[in-house]
Amino acid sequence: MKAMEEKILTSGKVLPGNVLKVGNFLNQQLDVNFLTEVGKEMARLFADAGVTKVITIEASGIALATLTAQALGVPAVIVKKHFSANQSKEVYTATIDSFTHKNSYTAVVAREYLNEGDRVLIVDDFLAVGNAIRGLQKILGEAGATLVGCAIAIEKAFQGGGDALRAEGIRVESLAMVESMSDDSVTFRR
Repeated sequence: MKAMEEKILTSGKVLPGNVLKVGNFLNQQLDVNFLTEVGKEMARLFADAGVTKVITIEASGIALATLTAQALGVPAVIVKKHFSANQSKEVYTATIDSFTHKNSYTAVVAREYLNEGDRVLIVDDFLAVGNAIRGLQKILGEAGATLVGCAIAIEKAFQGGGDALRAEGIRVESLAMVESMSDDSVTFRR
């Protein structure tokens, strides 16, 4: 999606530590019209996959997952980063190491939202080393659900997570693949 690359170049900013700041349109302030088109594109890419549910981990992936699920006409499932008092006691969990936040958390989703036979699309704003996707894979495996693929807004290709997943036969469709970044430039993989 050329539009995602253009949006990164015009609205993104590279911060120290290979951090790409896109909070002004993707995950803090939302450019809803643009993200609606992103959701439609993610749905188009997986229209042939028989998706029955879209899944993401709170919080930054929620908007994209919701808009993609809407375009596909299926439910969006949001995995929480911690247990809460109003949550079912019957849950699937996975421990995930966050590359961005430099910590670990326990991802939690109620068993009632994932079923054997579900065909699930993972949607997220970023893919770096792939830890979040690995955690969601574990949860889907416990549920007996099938992972049909991953739709990613921005892949940091230089960190290798997407390539490792693809090498395992997992379909990963990224709308922008960042090959390298510096203080004044972003280079995309072609």
